[in-house]
Amino acid sequence: MDTSKFPGFNQHDDHADDEIDLRQLWLSIYRRKWSIISLTLVVAMLSVLVVFNITPIYKASATLQIENKAANVVSIEQVYGIDGAGSEYLQTQFELLKSRALAERVVRQLSLDTHPEFDPRQQPAPLVDWRGVIKGLLPITPDDVAAEAPTDADIFDGVVRGFRERISVDPQDKTQLVSVSVDMADRATATLAANALADGYIESQLEAKLEMTQTATSWMNDRLVGLKDSLGDSERRLQAFLEQENLVDLQGITTVSANELSSTGERLTDARRERNAAESMYRQVSAIASSNYRRLASVPAVISDPVVAQFKAAEATASARVQELSRRYGTRHPAMVAAQSDLNSARESLKAQVAQVVGSIENNYRLAVANEQGLKSSFEQNKEQIQNISRNEFRLRELQREVETNRSLYDTFMTRLKETTATQDLETVNARVVDRAVMPDIPIKPQKSLIVALAILLALVLGVGLALLLDMLNNTFKGTEAIENKLNLPVLGILPLLKGKHPKVARLFSQDKDKAFAESVRTIRTGLVLSGMAHPYKVMVVTSSVPGEGKTCVSSNLAQALGQMENTLLIDADMRRPTIARQYEFAAGTPGLADLIAGTARLDECVKQVDGISVLPAGMVPSNPLELLSSERFGQVLAQLSEQYDRIIIDTAPTQAVSDALMLARHANAVIYVVKSESTSIPHVQAGVGKLLQLGAPVKGVVLNQLDVKKAAKYGYSYGGYYDDYGYSNVEAKV
Repeated sequence: MDTSKFPGFNQHDDHADDEIDLRQLWLSIYRRKWSIISLTLVVAMLSVLVVFNITPIYKASATLQIENKAANVVSIEQVYGIDGAGSEYLQTQFELLKSRALAERVVRQLSLDTHPEFDPRQQPAPLVDWRGVIKGLLPITPDDVAAEAPTDADIFDGVVRGFRERISVDPQDKTQLVSVSVDMADRATATLAANALADGYIESQLEAKLEMTQTATSWMNDRLVGLKDSLGDSERRLQAFLEQENLVDLQGITTVSANELSSTGERLTDARRERNAAESMYRQVSAIASSNYRRLASVPAVISDPVVAQFKAAEATASARVQELSRRYGTRHPAMVAAQSDLNSARESLKAQVAQVVGSIENNYRLAVANEQGLKSSFEQNKEQIQNISRNEFRLRELQREVETNRSLYDTFMTRLKETTATQDLETVNARVVDRAVMPDIPIKPQKSLIVALAILLALVLGVGLALLLDMLNNTFKGTEAIENKLNLPVLGILPLLKGKHPKVARLFSQDKDKAFAESVRTIRTGLVLSGMAHPYKVMVVTSSVPGEGKTCVSSNLAQALGQMENTLLIDADMRRPTIARQYEFAAGTPGLADLIAGTARLDECVKQVDGISVLPAGMVPSNPLELLSSERFGQVLAQLSEQYDRIIIDTAPTQAVSDALMLARHANAVIYVVKSESTSIPHVQAGVGKLLQLGAPVKGVVLNQLDVKKAAKYGYSYGGYYDDYGYSNVEAKV
């Protein structure tokens, strides 16, 4: 069913589901507190019995001081690259203390392979030997007999493994002290084993150092011969190179060559600068024809010559003189002829001087190019010379380094060989026993108090977890808040759980024996009357999700409550399982609604007056009740009854079983939905309400029936206050 068509139905805040309600969690735990306490007590007693039957284990510890670096009498460790200052060294020593070789040494020394705690032959047999049971079903062969008895080697190997599992090495922070411990049930043997481990470690270190020293001496003797030959070869190669290259001291030659190269480079830079300047002047004059002396005279490189400037000024003066005289005289006038002669002379002088300056520029350019080429050649020669000197210097230094390295290595080996030979009989070790193990008085395990406390804690956690799990699995309505949140419908009221036997619970209101029950029915009546003040609910249908939720009880008692104020008719429309006739003690075969619709009985024959209200039973149960209720005749009958009565309460079948309630809801002004507390699952109720809403039925509210008030209080729902005046919280009857 799609409930998204109905705004608000089953659409509570998603964030509310993600939030943890601590109060509800506490109430779930508190409600099952005695179960949790009982589980905790049982686990506590079992844990006490278990821990007191566990064999106590004692720990004996000896303290060693392991120095990061051994005594400096023999420094043969350097030959093997041992870095005594590193943490790797200490970690190695810790692993040596737990090594199999040391464990075998202690097992042999203390004869632990015959100790009852290690010897499998002295161990108690298991309660059930499943391997023996299986083999007993098969025929026994000679190989099976041989395999049953372990060899001495197998026993010794198993004892060593078991002993290694009982060894623990604990370094003390920021010190060179190490605690070596052995855990055993036998305190005396544990003490002997811890001391044997400490002594055996020191003895094994001495043996290893002595063996290593002897091996190193033999190896260095062989190596020293080869080092001596290598040193002689390197010295001979150095001497041959010096004689071949006639080298005495390369330092001075290198310095002179470098200075010369630097000086030549500076002069080459100056010559290149001069050549660039001369080339620029040369390009200026070479671009102009030599006959055009006037353009040459205007070039900056030419005009900068003082003589050219002087001749150019003289030409200008003579030209001005000729122009002045030409305005007064003719070309043949003596003064004009003299002035023209002076002008021609000035021009020839200028032309000759310009040609001379241009020639000087060309010569300067050629000289600058030649000077640059010469300096460049000299620079390259000096550079090649320096490179040759550098190659010789590198080769010389390489040979010298080889000689120095071989000599240093030879001297080092010689020194170490003399030291080792002189002190190889001196026994030194980098560890000593600081505190020997003493017999422990208090066992380290089992820690009885801790085990019992942890068992109790785990039992509490398990009990709480089970309580929360059971609460989560109980997917029913436990109070009114859950109904409002899940269904988004108002709660018209609640009916308390009636403890005890009430055969006529449908007439309990009129009997007035249970004040709390009667008051709760009045509360439902008040809610219906007030919610329909503008348009009173004349026809009301009472239904539920499944049978047994108490809808007949609600409809009958609600009709009796309304009958105190108005003319009320109670109709039993549950023709499949009618109960109202039996509750009101009608005679068998009494006509009712089915007979009235079928027309086989009159209205006055079907309606009975009981407890101040009119009751219309179901009558003869038909074979087709749904067709009967959906007929046009039923609508006519209901319309006729609506004219005679102020209120009509219709008790109908559950929504999840049949569709009778859906059909009757079309004629109703209000539908009352009954939910049994802690009985019907929430999805069933949501499905039933959803069907009614989908058909447009006027569902006005929900009645929570058979609510255990005290139990609801444990869930966090409080229904005290006003009802307590009537003993609502202390009812003793039961539906």
